[in-house]
Amino acid sequence: MENSLSKIVAILLAVALLFGYPLYQQAQRHDELSQLVVHTAVTEFVDAVRTKGYITPAMYLDFNRKLGATGNQYDIQMEHLHKRYNPSYSEPADPSSFQNDFDVYFNGHYTGEIMATLFPDNTEPLNSKQRRYPKPDADLNGSGADPMTVGDFFTVKGKNVNRTMATVLFDFFTSGNTGSNTKIYIPYGGMIINEDY
Repeated sequence: MENSLSKIVAILLAVALLFGYPLYQQAQRHDELSQLVVHTAVTEFVDAVRTKGYITPAMYLDFNRKLGATGNQYDIQMEHLHKRYNPSYSEPADPSSFQNDFDVYFNGHYTGEIMATLFPDNTEPLNSKQRRYPKPDADLNGSGADPMTVGDFFTVKGKNVNRTMATVLFDFFTSGNTGSNTKIYIPYGGMIINEDY
């Protein structure tokens, strides 16, 4: 009886290794391919924004379509840092105390604000200039919105939020939980190099 039980366990182990391991390897290759697709999509999107100096709904939807081709779900975080200059004064109330120097700081604009501009709760058509980020009249209408200008920074961070098949199989074979679903993480950004409004 003990001999038969060890044979059954050996057969089950052989079947698991014969079919399970190649399946796990294929799932890992899919994750690697997805990583490459996401890297390419993020790079193309960020470089297009840096070159044009704005984002349109069509650009963002095309970017999402490329990400969706991997079969994963992603958390996309965008960040626009607008460079600002403040003159330095030894006595802020006295204009004649100017120190011949400027302090540089950045105003941050993030995913929520960008998405609210691209996809507002109104009936504007997708190709409307009012749905561009930043809006063409940014910083001119006193709204506090900043334009994208040369010297600003734009960054996108994309990571998967679903459990990929490789993660599921790894957890199954090791009888554990990896604790993190993130297998694909791509941060990419750079300086705005053009201002086409």
